[in-house]
Order: sequence, then structure tokens, then C-alpha cells
Amino acid sequence: MREVRARFTGTPGTFAHFGDSITVTLAFWAGLESKPRNQTAEAARAYELVKPYQKPDCWRSWKGPEFGSNGSMTVRWADKNVDRWLAKLNPEVALIMFGSNDVGQMEVEEYAAKTRSVAERCLRNGTVVILSTMPPRSGHVQKSAQFADAVRKIAVDLRVPLSDYHGEILKRRPDDWDGALPKFKDTPGDVYQVPTLISRDGVHPSNPRAFADDFSEASLRTNGFGLRNYLTLLSYAAVVENVCSPR
Repeated sequence: MREVRARFTGTPGTFAHFGDSITVTLAFWAGLESKPRNQTAEAARAYELVKPYQKPDCWRSWKGPEFGSNGSMTVRWADKNVDRWLAKLNPEVALIMFGSNDVGQMEVEEYAAKTRSVAERCLRNGTVVILSTMPPRSGHVQKSAQFADAVRKIAVDLRVPLSDYHGEILKRRPDDWDGALPKFKDTPGDVYQVPTLISRDGVHPSNPRAFADDFSEASLRTNGFGLRNYLTLLSYAAVVENVCSPR
């Protein structure tokens, strides 16, 4: 990745997020502008690396279609628009995660080809890529796993960092990650309040208020957006330390 970073011509500390509704929402990343509660030693160190390095606008302002994130989108949208995003933003690092909408609209071969294409164009631009696996989706469990496997393979092939959101969800809640299960039917509040990692709609990460901006072990197996924020923080901090920072 240092060879990729050597081609970079933009502003250090710029971090773009390309994705769908799970990315455009302020539940992802924006809350980390303030220090999370109950950080592990690893997370605390990562936060101390990222907080002074990342440009402030990248916490919450770099969101929306012109920044590469929008609800209901698939990797087809990214494949059509990534060149424009790169020209506008020229980010030092880009996180890429699509899949939750894709599983109902395309087969894994198309998903993999377009994900690879988007990542390769970022790399040619001098943008370091972090690939993220999609979360498991209720009703598309097997296909979600196939899509996650495809992203893992692309990460190996392109030698880019991987944030394995899919794998970490299943590791923490192998049997009851799905908030659409009958056991969560009577949970009070909106669909995001279920005490597991995917909300009651079976698609989006959960975000129970009791575990907002909390990196405790209990939170990381209960708050789906919290887990994604935690994993992204660790992945981005590793890039900042090992790729972006001068040696």
C-alpha cells in the first residue's frame, strides 16, 4: 500500500466512505468525532492515531451522493460514479462497502467484478482502499456469505486491508444476529433498538440507545453500528500508522 500512497496527490487525512444507507447515515462514523466510551486499549490507541490525523470534515460532512454514499444503492452505482468521486474528493483513503441491496439484484459474479473494478480505480488514483464485507442479511444468509467471501478474495488479490464486518458479526452472535427473529419481536422502540447486531428489519445494523458510542464488549455484540464503527476505526488507524505516516 505504500506504493499506492506514493502516487497520492491530494490532502493527507482525507477519508472517503463509499456505500449505501449503512454508510450515508450519521450512525456510521460521525459519532466518533467525540471519544467513545469504554474503549479497549487497542481502540484507545487507534482513536489517538485517527483523531488528530483525519480532516474534521470527514467525520460527518463527507456524506451524500456527491461523496459516494446514498441509500438503496448497489456497487453498480459505484462502478458508474467512482471516477467522478475520485476527481472531486481525491481521498487519501477510501472505505468501500456495498452488498445489502446487491444481494437481491445481482449474482456474486457481477458483484465481485464491479467491486474489484471500483477498488482498482481507487488504487490507480493513489487512494488506499479498505474493503469491508457486508453484514449478513435476513432472508439472504447464504448469498450474503458468498458476497462476503468474494470481498475477502478481492482484498487478498489486491493486497488491501479488509474490515470483515460480516465475519465479526457472526463471531459475536452466530445464532441470533438477526433482529428479525421472533425472539426480538416484542422489543420496545423502533427497529434499531433490538439487543442484537442487525435491526428488526433484518437489513440494517442495530443501534440501541443504551449502547450508543460505546466500545464495551457488551456493546460490540449488541450495537451493530457501534461494531462497524469500532472495526473501521481499527482498520483506518492501521493504515494511518503503517501507510500514511512517514517512516
